[in-house]
Amino acid sequence: MTISDFHSRLLRWYDQYRRDMPWRNTSDPFAIWVSEVMLQQTQVDTVIPYYNRFIASYPTPRALASAGEDEVLKHWEGLGYYARARNLLAAARQVVDVYGGVVPDTEKDFLALKGVGPYIAAAVLSIAFGKPMAAVDGNVKRVLARLTRNETPVNGSTSHLAYQPIANRYLNTSFPGDHNQAMMELGARICLPKMPKCDQCPVAEQCEAYLTHGVNLYPKVEKRKQVPTRHIAVAVIQKGKKMLICKRRPEGLLGGLWEFPGGKVEQGETAAAACVRECREEVNLSVEVVKKLTTVRHAYTHFKIVMDVFICSSTSGRVRLNGPVAHEWVTIDELSRFAFPKANLKFIPLLK
Repeated sequence: MTISDFHSRLLRWYDQYRRDMPWRNTSDPFAIWVSEVMLQQTQVDTVIPYYNRFIASYPTPRALASAGEDEVLKHWEGLGYYARARNLLAAARQVVDVYGGVVPDTEKDFLALKGVGPYIAAAVLSIAFGKPMAAVDGNVKRVLARLTRNETPVNGSTSHLAYQPIANRYLNTSFPGDHNQAMMELGARICLPKMPKCDQCPVAEQCEAYLTHGVNLYPKVEKRKQVPTRHIAVAVIQKGKKMLICKRRPEGLLGGLWEFPGGKVEQGETAAAACVRECREEVNLSVEVVKKLTTVRHAYTHFKIVMDVFICSSTSGRVRLNGPVAHEWVTIDELSRFAFPKANLKFIPLLK
């Protein structure tokens, strides 16, 4: 099979079997850009409702650029990896300030936008503008690893350097946008990590792993270290019908989101004692634990948490922040106005 055969078979398969997704029904570069940002680290079925709501609220870079960070994060609430939302907001403001609200169509200018890396640039510029750029994500790496029996671990730190030249070699420069989407679709639906559907693959005849009966040997993957578990204590501090929430600093994990005060349980310390200590250190309040509400378990990329949540009453002190950048006393009904991390969203319904 020649590379031309590879291209024609892949695109015929894609035209027949591709999934109907809202961002595939538009040529608007901003809408395509939003979808690619959301799809990083997140599955398609999860993204679709978020994407529809986001584009309905912010149909253009100018509409997004005029929004406040709290409002944008509320739209993103529950989708995770919140730096994506903050970077997208900053990039939209760059588009308005530097390019008059028009998404730039050159690699140099697009890569200069906040949060845009090689993959996002290749995906958006190829799909929206037909630029001959090969997009390489996890699905594409897996396809390429099997096609060429490449030994480079797909999750290694240098994997992009190994697979980008291969992707460039296979790229259909006449239809780069459809080619990139077809490669990603092939990885997502056919060339699966486990039990790939080789009998349904349109390019199996050119797959070296398939032809040598070694599909299950690829891709190579580096073993990850076991992620640590952190014990966290959180306080729902009540004052009448209101409770205290605090806003995290804009940088870092969960930056800009609101949460209930709390922190890490130290060695030899009970969760209740940590709750009291953290309230004193973080918001300058002396509190008394009334009762334990629940225990929440949640996993992030590099660690897990076990979060003990306590209902507390404030006994003395006035809020003075040490870490958070803002605070509010809110009622249970007002909580819906604020964007919270998913771990907090797991226990908020119990407060009602």
